[in-house]
Amino acid sequence: MTAPDVVEGIMSGLWWAIALRALAAILLGIIAIFMPGPTLAAIVIVFGIYAILDGILAIVAAVRGFRRKERWWPMLLEGLVGIAAGAIAIFWPGIGALALTYLVAAWALVTGAFEIAAAIRLRKVISGEWLLLIAGLLSIVLAVLVALYPGTGALLLVWWLGVYAFAYGLVSLVLALRLRTWTHANA
Repeated sequence: MTAPDVVEGIMSGLWWAIALRALAAILLGIIAIFMPGPTLAAIVIVFGIYAILDGILAIVAAVRGFRRKERWWPMLLEGLVGIAAGAIAIFWPGIGALALTYLVAAWALVTGAFEIAAAIRLRKVISGEWLLLIAGLLSIVLAVLVALYPGTGALLLVWWLGVYAFAYGLVSLVLALRLRTWTHANA
């Protein structure tokens, strides 16, 4: 099986999942940037829903990879971490600003690391992998900023999360559209 065949197997039909993840991130970013006044509990729940949706879509990608006998476990792990982070946020909304800060930082760090690893694997196969690399770097930057400044308050965390989610969503949406174009051109 050639490298383009592997990428086609991984990515064909998955551009829509990446696009849905991107649109969810953009929506979260817009809400967080333009409506920062909600209570911390509401912010925690919004983050929890996003993390669970993101985790489910990552698991969908892992299952498709497993069916094709490809390397699937990193996406599965990313999905499980996302679902766990989201469940904690939803079922324990009173965990407090400090716990939320470190929960967001850990989630963003793990997500960023897996996205960078995926970009490195794809660099020899498709063009545009740098978009996934940028998305991973944005995740890690968010993780570092949130971990370094945990006491800055919920409002700043909401804005950081909003800016991150919006930028990540835009980059991921461009990647999804490029994958869609590539998939249709190589079908």
